[in-house]
Amino acid sequence: MDDEDFRQALAEVKRFVRSEVLPREAEIDEKDEIPEALRKQAAEMGLFGFAIPEEFGGLGLTMQQEEALVVELSYAAPAFRSMLGTNNGLAGQILVMAGSDEQKQYWLPRIASGEVIASFGLTEPDAGSDPSSLKTTARIDGDEFVLDGTKRWITNAPAAHLVMIFARVMNGDTDEGISVFAVPTDTPGFEVGPKDHKMGQAGSLTSEIYLTGVRIPASTRVGGDQGYRIAMSSVARGRLSVASICVGMMRRLLDESTEFAIGRRQGGSRIADYQLVQAMLAESATELYAAESMLSRAAKAFDDGTMQRTEPSMVKYYASEAVGRVADRAVQIHGGMGYMRGVAVERLYRDARLFRIYEGTSQIQQLIIGRGVVRAAEKAN
Repeated sequence: MDDEDFRQALAEVKRFVRSEVLPREAEIDEKDEIPEALRKQAAEMGLFGFAIPEEFGGLGLTMQQEEALVVELSYAAPAFRSMLGTNNGLAGQILVMAGSDEQKQYWLPRIASGEVIASFGLTEPDAGSDPSSLKTTARIDGDEFVLDGTKRWITNAPAAHLVMIFARVMNGDTDEGISVFAVPTDTPGFEVGPKDHKMGQAGSLTSEIYLTGVRIPASTRVGGDQGYRIAMSSVARGRLSVASICVGMMRRLLDESTEFAIGRRQGGSRIADYQLVQAMLAESATELYAAESMLSRAAKAFDDGTMQRTEPSMVKYYASEAVGRVADRAVQIHGGMGYMRGVAVERLYRDARLFRIYEGTSQIQQLIIGRGVVRAAEKAN
């Protein structure tokens, strides 16, 4: 998409999010679901396929365009962006990166249109940030695979038509490594558990998946025996997306804080005129600027092919930690109102906590960054 077309599309997404999604945030939080009308509008705007190549019916955005779009989508309740996220991100990109021509032609146009909701099935009860320890197996049986195992906290699983399942391939007693399989959810033996009840992010549906003797043809295997590499590549891109979400939420939190401080009077003066309130606004504005700058640089490096291994971790780590601090200050600026249900910053405070956990915890990001610093120093010497 050229720059002018993208500017127009971005302006329309901004209008849609602020005029259509924001007024329904309380409903999303209360009912723990995205209204069908919003889902249909998003599909009509092509938002289920903004990161899918144009040849498969998507918008084919660059990473720089994608992060700008996700920032605008994330000004509203993060559950709305989450509804679109796995189609464009972790699940859809597996097929874009490693799918066969047949797999791409069959799945990607329907993923891009929103006809098919795709999920990313990596996390397990004992395997989260480290996929090398996953226990789900794919046993070779002639020209088929038989899947057994459990996946946990799988986003959009209750609504999914397709799940990209990561499993350890077993040929008899021989472990042949990790592969990923495109598994339709109506396959016999595939069961989706009840939706999880989470601290925040209501409307973003997650649940466990149980695989019991799920028999699938060999043609569902994506990328051969490169499952671990595919998982790491998908997660790296996903970390930039998480950083984009955090930036969008930080913008919203700062706007809510500033507007409240201007409108709220205490002791005859606006609290926006008190220096300690201004100090909190200054800290939040500075952290937002830093996160925006890091994200912009990383997205450009992604598009240029110069992105270093540690960059997605650094951007995700900083942005996800910063949004928590900005959310905390927003509640503090609102005072007692900030602790009340139905007030935007109270909900966003709960929503923000998850970003330090998923797509690799902050501690995992620190390990990746730290090891990268050491390796770079050793290489330089």
